[in-house]
Amino acid sequence: MQYAILCYHDENVVCAWSKEQDDAIMAKIGAVMERHKEKLGPVARLLPTTTATTLRKCQEPPLVLDGPFAETKEQLLGFYVVDCESLDDALAFARELGAVNPGGSYEIRPVAAFFPAEVHRERG
Repeated sequence: MQYAILCYHDENVVCAWSKEQDDAIMAKIGAVMERHKEKLGPVARLLPTTTATTLRKCQEPPLVLDGPFAETKEQLLGFYVVDCESLDDALAFARELGAVNPGGSYEIRPVAAFFPAEVHRERG
């Protein structure tokens, strides 16, 4: 089963890290990733929410807004996709990440594959 591990943190804290602090934390995260490279899929570190654009479907036509989707104390900063035997295995991976990354939280969700081209072929 593949799991998405979504990384949340207060980006004001993360953006305040010096280059040296950020490099040190990313090196520790890199070591965790290396230990689990056989199960690791795509990984993304997102740019700050100040670079975000949101399409909000609260009206017609949908509204396009500068900024993040929601006002929260923590923002989605990135994600991992991991192929794990179980939720416990995915939690163990997230715990290792949390041990080397100060603050924040991790949301773990199973990933369902979606292949729209195959759906259209089956219907056609």
